[in-house]
Amino acid sequence: MLCLLLISAIALSAGKPSQKTDLYITQGRTDKTANNEIILAGPGSSVTFSFKGSKCTLNLKSLNNYNQYDYVAVEVDGKYTGKQKVSPNTGSIFINEQDNGTHKVTIYKATEAGNGSIVFLGADGDIVKTKKEKGKKKIEFIGDSITCGMGAETEEIPCGTGEWFDQHNAYFAYGPVTARALNADFVLSSVSGIGIYRNWNDEHQKEKIMPDVYENIYLNNSDRTMVYQFGFNPDITCIALGTNDFSEGDGKKERLPFNEDKYVASYVNFIKTVYSHAPNTQIVLLTSPMVKDKKAEIFLRCLKRVQAEYKDDKKHKPVQIFEFDDVTPHGCGYHPDVKDHQEMSNQLTPFLKSLLNE
Repeated sequence: MLCLLLISAIALSAGKPSQKTDLYITQGRTDKTANNEIILAGPGSSVTFSFKGSKCTLNLKSLNNYNQYDYVAVEVDGKYTGKQKVSPNTGSIFINEQDNGTHKVTIYKATEAGNGSIVFLGADGDIVKTKKEKGKKKIEFIGDSITCGMGAETEEIPCGTGEWFDQHNAYFAYGPVTARALNADFVLSSVSGIGIYRNWNDEHQKEKIMPDVYENIYLNNSDRTMVYQFGFNPDITCIALGTNDFSEGDGKKERLPFNEDKYVASYVNFIKTVYSHAPNTQIVLLTSPMVKDKKAEIFLRCLKRVQAEYKDDKKHKPVQIFEFDDVTPHGCGYHPDVKDHQEMSNQLTPFLKSLLNE
């Protein structure tokens, strides 16, 4: 089947979903507006629905904090059809199929929470109930810009051109790629530049670290009105935090030497937070293929110290560590590109599969 998508910034006559909201299935960090419209907040968050016939129109708008555009990745019948720009003004994405059968559409937020949210205003067409797959495994991926898919798509808009987020595409990040390979549902809880005890260019003085924002839907502040309603209950939780803790920053702002004890203590406490929302999850600590040489040795030593803190924990499954083999990043800003993320997934998938099959 051939699918053609076009986007138009035409205004809609109504600001509410065209059909009942129970026809739409959400996944990831999502929220709702006062009008019950679906908000795609976190990277990789999605809405899925089905329609009958050959045509369907998706209605969206960006709530970008800087009055800029945003991006969604669109999948039709399990096939990726492209990344589409979404403007602050209400716009439409048109889907044209060659046959009049029933088609399943999923819209993913390609950019991250810091870009602002995307509001899904509903779809126009013969929308029908989607058959939900039963028994699918669930995986949460907690991390930084690598987990967000920052700098991954470089062919259409090369590095160094456009806006900083133009090369973002969470759809092709190693986490979602791995989840699809395992036929698992997923949630991304990731923020560019973030760390476990300090961030890329901040010693936890002005910026919040992952333990500060994890319980917030939008991953950006501690406003308790924005509390994330945990309920995903992942079978596995992969945590990939440390690349920014080990970073030297921008070389201009004062950067303290890496503090192993602070890193470990913060990590141990953060795992307690994760367990408080998903007590039955299997936690997997990931190394980073972007951290090299001596730092990589320290990184692994730190993760083993974190793991050791839970060796006598009888309430939860034993904490696991997964070591990535070296990957040379080809994306923007020393980030993995689409092929690099695929390589990371190729390494991680068999390991997670073995855990899921236990």
